[in-house]
Amino acid sequence: MLLIPHRSESPDETALPGDYRKILAIVRGVGGPVQVKGVGEELGLEVTARGKLEPLRAKLTKLADRGWLHKRPDGRFTARR
Repeated sequence: MLLIPHRSESPDETALPGDYRKILAIVRGVGGPVQVKGVGEELGLEVTARGKLEPLRAKLTKLADRGWLHKRPDGRFTARR
């Protein structure tokens, strides 16, 4: 069983771990493309040090790879509809 399941036709966000649900809610709440730094700020992470954001970038990318988010060519993320 995958920790982060692939998004299906009827997505069930409760299948995601809590930290991933928070990330998804932040990206949806922005209403447009968001950078990793913006999500990190919302989560209260130290965003001045690039290395602190890499684990968050990996989570956002994993959500995009599994169909929960869309990663744009410019590196920003948007919510899937």
